[in-house]
Amino acid sequence: MIRILLVDDHAVVREGYRRLLERRADLRVEAEAASADEALQRLREFTPDLIVLDLSLPGMGGIELARRILQRQPDARILAFSMHRDPLFASQAMRAGALGYVTKSSSPEVLIQAVYKVARGERILSPDIAPEMALTLLQEKANPASELSPREFEILRLLLDGRGVEEIGNLLNISPKTVQNGHYQIKAKLGVKTDIELARLAMKLKLID
Repeated sequence: MIRILLVDDHAVVREGYRRLLERRADLRVEAEAASADEALQRLREFTPDLIVLDLSLPGMGGIELARRILQRQPDARILAFSMHRDPLFASQAMRAGALGYVTKSSSPEVLIQAVYKVARGERILSPDIAPEMALTLLQEKANPASELSPREFEILRLLLDGRGVEEIGNLLNISPKTVQNGHYQIKAKLGVKTDIELARLAMKLKLID
C-alpha cells in the first residue's frame, strides 16, 4: 500500500484527485493539506510514502515547502503537481528535491504512473513538458531565471505577488535582512536594476500574467 499526503489549496481539486488515486487498491490518500503550514503539521503526525504537492499554494509555495520537507526528511519522495507548463517551474521543483513533475493538464493515467514511479524513487516528467525541458537544456542561452536557487525563486514569486519584506521573512522563516539580500541577488542574477525592470522581465519570462 502506498500512503499519500495530498497537498492542494482547493478542496474540490483534492477531492477529485483523492477519488482518482483511490480507484487503485494499492493507493490511499491518508491525509490532505490546504497550505504549507498544514502540510508540515501532517508530516509531524505521520510519514507518508509519497507527497503529491501542488506548487501554487497560498503564502509559502510548493517549491519552498519541498525544500523544507527534505531538510526534515531527506528520504521524502515528492511529486510536484502544477498548472505551470513552463520548464522553469519543473526545473526549480526538481532542484528543490522533487523526484517528479506532472502538469495538471496531463491525463489521469499520467498522474497515476508518476505516483508509482516516484514512490519507487524514480524520476519522472509528464510527457507534455519533457520535450520542452530537453530543448531548454540544449539552448545556448537558458532562461536567466534558471540561475536562481529555489529559495531565491520563492522570494521572487512572493515579491511579484506584492508581499513585503517582513511578510516574506515570516512566511519563509528568515530575517528581513536575508530577504533584502535575496532581492538584491535576484536582480543581479537577472541583470535588472529596479523593481519595475524586474516586473517587466518576469512578465516576459511568463512568471506572472
